[in-house]
Amino acid sequence: MQLARRILLILISAACMVIAQGPPKAELYTGETTKISEHVWVMMGNPNIAIIVGTHGTLVVDTGLGAPNGEVIARTAQKLSPAGTKLYLTTTHFHPEHAGGEPGFPASTILIRNNVQQKEWESNGLSMVDMFSKRDATQAQWLTNRNFRTPDVLFSDEAKIDLGGVTARLLWFGGAHTKGDELTFIEPDNTLVSGDVVQNKVVPNIYGDGGTPASWLAVVDKILALPVAHVVPDHSAPGDGSMVKTERNFIADIRTRALALKTQGVSAADAATQLSTELKAKYPDWPNMNVTGFVRSIFAE
Repeated sequence: MQLARRILLILISAACMVIAQGPPKAELYTGETTKISEHVWVMMGNPNIAIIVGTHGTLVVDTGLGAPNGEVIARTAQKLSPAGTKLYLTTTHFHPEHAGGEPGFPASTILIRNNVQQKEWESNGLSMVDMFSKRDATQAQWLTNRNFRTPDVLFSDEAKIDLGGVTARLLWFGGAHTKGDELTFIEPDNTLVSGDVVQNKVVPNIYGDGGTPASWLAVVDKILALPVAHVVPDHSAPGDGSMVKTERNFIADIRTRALALKTQGVSAADAATQLSTELKAKYPDWPNMNVTGFVRSIFAE
């Protein structure tokens, strides 16, 4: 009964995040966690933070917005971990709510990131931190500490971390929401930390010069080859492995229809209006069907 209540609270919280999705608000994590699988805990927030605990190593995925959130997340991870456990950190992509809390982690933390994401951080990370700092005084204060470290480990396509009784596979399959989207697959839990690549009933969004709808589809096809049983997304409720297929079907549906309308000479704006109506009928339980941005990305391919 208690577990059912916790799951219900997670779903309500995540639904609120989805409905109001937009620029992240300045919110401090409480340190509360929910267990998703044998080795994986989640701190629900904007974004959700995954903590993977082994016998001699713990991996945190994402940092929260600013050093104060990083400190809370690091302390929470350490409380879940056996004494003397080595702490690892990785990020799903370079945006400040995912990577900007890194200065709040202990200096001994081992930071790991894929090469493409690191290049995005070096090119645009600080400018995005500046942009987030201008949104409100709290965010500005939290992002004051900009002693961002160069990763201790950089990788191309995959890095494996043996945490003791559990292995985290850090994967770069190509561009989607950003060019450097990173996925974390936890074995033997078969839990996927999916970042913005696989969400729970959320319309995809490509940021700036990130991936393309076609490359996003290719990334999801690669994920489908993994035996995913649990999915922990960034900005929506955790769910089971069926979320991957749902994501794939949605992207394929909207892309096929948008390209057909483009061939007929329909404008991107008119196509978005038409497809919003069509997709609301096909996916009635999705809380928001604003497809304008993604349709524009399809037309631009």
